[in-house]
Amino acid sequence: MNTNANSPARRGRPGNDRRDVILVAVSLFNQHGYEATSVGMIADRLGVSKSAIYHHVSSKEELLSAALDRALSALEATLDTIDHSAERDHVANLERIIRATVDVLVEEIEPVTLLLRLRGNTELERAALGRRREFDRAVAGLVRDADDAGALRADLEPRAATRLIFGMINSITEWYHPNGPLNADSLGDLVVGLVFGGLLPRAVK
Repeated sequence: MNTNANSPARRGRPGNDRRDVILVAVSLFNQHGYEATSVGMIADRLGVSKSAIYHHVSSKEELLSAALDRALSALEATLDTIDHSAERDHVANLERIIRATVDVLVEEIEPVTLLLRLRGNTELERAALGRRREFDRAVAGLVRDADDAGALRADLEPRAATRLIFGMINSITEWYHPNGPLNADSLGDLVVGLVFGGLLPRAVK
C-alpha cells in the first residue's frame, strides 16, 4: 500500500469525484424521487460500483443533504448583492435580487428543482425548508421596504406580490432548457421587464 502523505486523494473512479456523484444523484432524485432512487442506480449511472459511491459519501441521505446545501447556499449568497446603506435604491435592490435568483436557477437548476419539490417528510428536509423560508422572508422584506418607501404601486399587497414574483421565477425550473434560446442574462431581462412593468407606479397621463 502506498502510504506516501503526498499521494493524491483517491477517487472512486478516474474522472468521477464527489461533485459528480452529487450531481448525478440530484438528477436521479428529480427523475424518480428521493425514496425511489437507490445508491445502486447512482452507481449504474456513473458506471461505477456501489462501493465507489461510498468512497465519497457515507449514505444516500448525505447526498441529499449536500445537494440541498448547494442550492440553499447559492440562493443565500444572492442576498450579498443587496445594498443596505441609508441611501439605498429600493427598486435597484429588488432588481439585483431578481437577477441574482434567476442566475442561480439557471446555474443550479437541478439542485434548486430538488429543493422546490421538498415536502418536509424528514428532519433533513424540514431543516432545508426552514432555511428556504428564511431566504423567502429576507426577499419579502425587500419588497416591503420598497413599498414603505413609496417606490411601488400604491394598490399592491406586498406579500402577495412577492409570492407571485417568485412563483414566476421558481417556475423556471419546470421549463427552462440550458440549450434553449435564453441564457441567464436574457432570461433575467425578461423577468425584470415583466415584474417591473407591473410593480412600479403607472406614469400619469
